[in-house]
Amino acid sequence: MSKMSKAAKARPPWISLLIPAILVFIVLIGLGTWQIQRKAWKEGLIAALDAQLAAPPIALPPPASWPKLDRSKDEYRRVTFSATFDNSKEALLFAAPSTFRPDITDPGYWVFAPARLADGEIVMVNRGFVPDGRQDPKSRPQGQISGPIDITGSMRWPEARHWFTPADEPAKNLWFAADPQAMAAAKGLGAVAPFYVEQESPVPPGGLPKPGKLMVTLPDNHLQYALTWYGLALVLVIWFAAWAFGSGRGEAGGGQETPPREPLSTSL
Repeated sequence: MSKMSKAAKARPPWISLLIPAILVFIVLIGLGTWQIQRKAWKEGLIAALDAQLAAPPIALPPPASWPKLDRSKDEYRRVTFSATFDNSKEALLFAAPSTFRPDITDPGYWVFAPARLADGEIVMVNRGFVPDGRQDPKSRPQGQISGPIDITGSMRWPEARHWFTPADEPAKNLWFAADPQAMAAAKGLGAVAPFYVEQESPVPPGGLPKPGKLMVTLPDNHLQYALTWYGLALVLVIWFAAWAFGSGRGEAGGGQETPPREPLSTSL
């Protein structure tokens, strides 16, 4: 038998899988650590949002400052202002489940309406939720407020559109992304604020549209995910060690030569 064949025969079978096992182990540990980092980021985000939404409302920034607003600092800031709704220019946004409005669970729509400030500038306002079947303003005439009112709410920025976001249907007065500029353009309103306001008060007569204070209910399952990845890494180590140990014992047992048997005597 050649030296190479003897070396290959002497090498334990688990050696060939050691490097792939180490690579898989590193990946699993990396994924677990990434989830721990995500957990810290999510907890910081939740704390910041809680503080922002719990702060007392401030006066709406003047229009001259709108181009200088910073979304990372100003989104979810609570504001208060006086404005007049143009009820004839309502836009309906399909109400997908929202982590900020856990009180809304039924299918329906968010009602966006232009709110004209005293200086003529316009801010789009999400006045609140209407259930399916109540999207026609004629079905909720009490909520069609006329004249100036004091509005309190939180500043929001337009939603990003994704591959699976359906195309808006302006002809049907239906949108699938909170895009105040697109709504304003379809309604012929001209320039509007680069943000919109999620109204929390006042509640209109009749209760529709239904405004509400935003609440932070972001899921935080990252610790569970991290423990899953770390657990898989531990299982890999235990399985590989047991397999390597068992394989080594098998090789050791198989390497022992069996002594030759003595020939049977033919004589009795």
